[in-house]
Amino acid sequence: MSDFEREIVHCVNRFFKSHHVQGFAYRLKQHKFSSQYVDVLVDSLNPSYYLAIECKSILDKKIYFSQHFHSDKNGTHQMDAISDFLKKTGRTGFLAIEFRFGPGKANEAYLIPWATVLDHFLHNRGISLDDARSCIRLARTREGYLLEQL
Repeated sequence: MSDFEREIVHCVNRFFKSHHVQGFAYRLKQHKFSSQYVDVLVDSLNPSYYLAIECKSILDKKIYFSQHFHSDKNGTHQMDAISDFLKKTGRTGFLAIEFRFGPGKANEAYLIPWATVLDHFLHNRGISLDDARSCIRLARTREGYLLEQL
């Protein structure tokens, strides 16, 4: 599990605790020969928090669908596989993206609703930092990323 995935799990669980919401974010262990649709799953009795989150951490100002997302052995693009998973499970999807700028520069992270990600997938080559800034910002604290609203 990457550090960013772990941070997203802790971030969402801190959100639940601080807002007194019943819910739990977790990461399933990935096995060598099994497929993993998304990085983080979130379960809650409240349907608003029944989520699936794909995490990407990049050293760039734009995430590209051809470079940062993969296709499986059957040629199915990761965007299509995740969209199908969301449709089958009824979960609400998000892309959590961390833009890393190198040593001494503060990282920025955002939660982007899956519908917005899909729109960019259909009409653009990627999602820029400026595009992401119009979505849910994850503030950086000493404890890690902080989700103030969802």
